[in-house]
Amino acid sequence: MTCACRIRVTGIVQGVGFRPFVWRLAQELNVSGWVRNDAAGVEIAAEGAATQLGTLLERLRDEAPALARVDSVQRIDSPPQRFSGFVIADSAGGHAATAIGPDVATCPDCLAELFDPGGRRWRHAFITCTHCGPRYTVTQSLPYDRTRTSLAPFPLCPACAREYGAPADRRFHAETTCCPRCGPHLALIDDEGAVPGDAIAATLRLLRAGSIVAIKSLGGFHLACDARNAQAVARLRLRKNREAKPFAVMAANAQSLEAIAPVPAPARGWLESAERPVVLLDAPSELDATLPGVAPGLRTLGAMLPATPIQFLLFHEAAGRPSGLAWLEQEQPLLLVMTSANPGGEPIVRGNAEARERLATIADAILDHDREIVARCDDSVVRPQGAAGRFVRRSRGYAPASLRLPAAGPSVISFGAHLKNSVCVTRGDEAFLSPHVGDLDNAATCTFQAENVQRMLGLLQARPDVVAHDLHPEDHASQAALAFAAEHGLRTHAVQHHHAHIAATCAEHGWRAPVLGLALDGVGLGTDATAWGGELLQVQDGRFDRLGHLRPLPLPGGDRAARQPWRMAAAVLHLLGRGDQIAARFAQEPASGAMFEMLRRGVNCPQTTSMGRVFDAAAGLLGLCAHMQYEAEAAMRLEQAAHGRQPEPLWCGWHIDADGVLDLLPLLASLADERDARAGAARFHATLAAALADWLRRASILTDIRTIAFGGGCFLNTQLSLQLADRLEHEGLRVLQPERLPPGDGGLALGQAWVAMQALQGDS
Repeated sequence: MTCACRIRVTGIVQGVGFRPFVWRLAQELNVSGWVRNDAAGVEIAAEGAATQLGTLLERLRDEAPALARVDSVQRIDSPPQRFSGFVIADSAGGHAATAIGPDVATCPDCLAELFDPGGRRWRHAFITCTHCGPRYTVTQSLPYDRTRTSLAPFPLCPACAREYGAPADRRFHAETTCCPRCGPHLALIDDEGAVPGDAIAATLRLLRAGSIVAIKSLGGFHLACDARNAQAVARLRLRKNREAKPFAVMAANAQSLEAIAPVPAPARGWLESAERPVVLLDAPSELDATLPGVAPGLRTLGAMLPATPIQFLLFHEAAGRPSGLAWLEQEQPLLLVMTSANPGGEPIVRGNAEARERLATIADAILDHDREIVARCDDSVVRPQGAAGRFVRRSRGYAPASLRLPAAGPSVISFGAHLKNSVCVTRGDEAFLSPHVGDLDNAATCTFQAENVQRMLGLLQARPDVVAHDLHPEDHASQAALAFAAEHGLRTHAVQHHHAHIAATCAEHGWRAPVLGLALDGVGLGTDATAWGGELLQVQDGRFDRLGHLRPLPLPGGDRAARQPWRMAAAVLHLLGRGDQIAARFAQEPASGAMFEMLRRGVNCPQTTSMGRVFDAAAGLLGLCAHMQYEAEAAMRLEQAAHGRQPEPLWCGWHIDADGVLDLLPLLASLADERDARAGAARFHATLAAALADWLRRASILTDIRTIAFGGGCFLNTQLSLQLADRLEHEGLRVLQPERLPPGDGGLALGQAWVAMQALQGDS
C-alpha cells in the first residue's frame, strides 16, 4: 500500500547540501516525490511504503550533512499523488522561518581538487561545494538560491552546470559553485593599477619583501605581512595606529605553530574546526624574541589556520606548489600577520572601492576579487580554558547560527552593549545573535550596528514585539534602540547590565530555575545609578535581586582611572591610610602630586564596585601596568605574571559583612609592598578565587540555591575561571558558564532579549 506525506524540516538546512541528501535517501529507499527550499526551511513531498517513509524520517535527522543542523522534522499525512520518481523542485517563497548558515572553511575534498594539477579547479581561488565555503556573507535573502547570493552575476558554464544538476555530485545544487571559466577572478592592485601575472605569486613576493597587503576574505579584508619581519610588523602598527595591541598570525597548519607556542589537543580542535577561529595559545615565554612586535610583552599568541582558498593558495605557493595534500601535514615556514583591515577601530573593510579608499595609507597593495561581500563578518576569537573554551568574540564561522531558548515567546530585538556590540533577534524559541559589531565609539561602527539590525530582521523576516536595551540611557546602543522603537511604534524594555550577563548564561543553558549569578566585569550602570561591576545576584523569571557586591573603590579622575591602573593603585593606598606615599611611589606620573588631595576630598572620584578595577589596582600595585594601551591589558599582564604558580590563598585576604559586601582590601594591601610581581599575581588569583567561592557558598546556604551562573568579561581570565569553578564544584554546587557566547559584552544582547521575553510573558 502506498502512503504519502508532507515533511517539514527546520534548522540550518539551506546551503548545506540538504536537498541533495534528501534526493539520495529517496533514491535509496525507492521513495517518490520532491524536495524544495522555502522560507521556512526544507519541504518534502514523499510517497512510498509505510516502512520506507518511516525510515526516511529517521534518517533525515540522524544522517544529515555535516554542516546542517536539524531542529525539527514534522510529518503530515496527505493523499497520494502518484509521483513519478523523485526530483529537486524550484524554491518556494513565504514568510521566513529558516536561517542561513555561517561561513566555514574549505573542505578536504575541495582542497584535494585545489592542489590537483590535472583537475580543472587547480589553484581556483573560489573553489567550494555544499560542504564548505561562504554562506552568510554572500547571501542577500532567503530562500538560499544562487539568484539571492553574490554569485548571481556569474552564470554557470556547461561543465559546472552539469555538476550542479548531477545528483551524485557533491556540487548538486551547490549555489556558490564555479570554476576558473565562470567564476570570480583575482587581481592584485597597487598604486599603478593591476599587477600583471599570477596574483597569488605576486602577493607572496610582496609579503616576502616586507610589504603590507590587504587580502579579501569571507567577511571583509585582512591586512597581512610577514610575521617574522620585525620592520614590516612595525610599519603595520604605525600605519594602523595600533601601538601595542597584539596581532593574530596565520600558519599553514598546527605543526607550523608548535615551535612558537604549544598546541594542546583542545586548541588544535578549535584551530582545525570548520569554523576556523583565532585561537589564543600560551607560549613558553614572551614572544618578543621569536616574533618581535607581534604581541609586545605577552606570551599569548592569537593564531589561526587558513579558511579560504585564497589563504590556502598563499601557503601552497610558499611551499612550491606541491600536488596533493601531504604538504599540509608538514611544518611550513611561512607565518603571516593576519589582522582585520579596519583603521582606527572602525568596522572591517568590506567593499572593493571602500578598500581602495580606507586602506590607501595602510596597505601597499590589495589582493582583490569581483565576488561581492554582502555582509561584514570579523574573525571569531576563542580562548581555551582547560578542555573547553571561551569565546572572546563570536562572529565568522558561528554567527548568525541560532541558540535554542528555554521557551518560545514574543519576538524581541535587543541592541546589546556599548562595547563589543552585537544585536540579537528572537523568533519563537530561537535567538539569533549577529556577528561582532565592535565598540560604538565612532560613526562608522554605529552605522554598522544599524546595518546589522536591518540585515538580521530582513534575513529572518522577524517582526519584533519589543525592543530591549541596556539600562544606561546615554549609551549609543540604548539610544539606537529607543530611536528604533519610536520609529516602529514598539514598546521598550531596559535591562540592567549585569542581570543581562547572568540571563545570557541561563538562556544558553536552558536554565529557568533560580540561580545565584556572579557578574564580574569592567562597568555597567546599576539600578542606583552608580557604576557596578562585581555583583552577586539572585536571578529568576526575568527578575533579579542584588544580594551583594564588592566593596566600592574610588575612581580618581573618573574614566581615566579605567585606562590608568596606577590611579586605581593610588586609590587603594588612600583607603589603606597610605595616601601620603602616592606622590613618591608614582613620581613619574604628572598627576601623582595632586592625587592624594583629590582622593582625600573625594573630588572627581566616583565610586565603583567593578571587579575589572580591582584587577587594575592589583596590576598597578605590582608594577605590571601603569597605563593601558588597549582594553584589559592590565588584567592580561596580571594573569600572565601568575602563570605556572598556584600558591595557597591568603586566608585573611577578604571580609564579608552582614550586607553581603565582599571586601578585598586586605588582599590588595598584601600586594602594596610585594617585590616579587609573579608571586603577588599568583597570590592575587588564588585568594580571589577562594574569596569568591566563600561569598557564593554563604549565599547558597542563605538562599538554598545550589546553581551558580557566571557572567562578565572577567571570566575570560583562565586562572580565575578554573580555580573558582573547581572550588564551587568541590562544594557540591552546580556551575553554569558561558560556552557558546562570550562571557563579556559580546553576549549581552542575548541576555537582554531573554529578560525581555520573560517580562512580556509575565505581563500577558
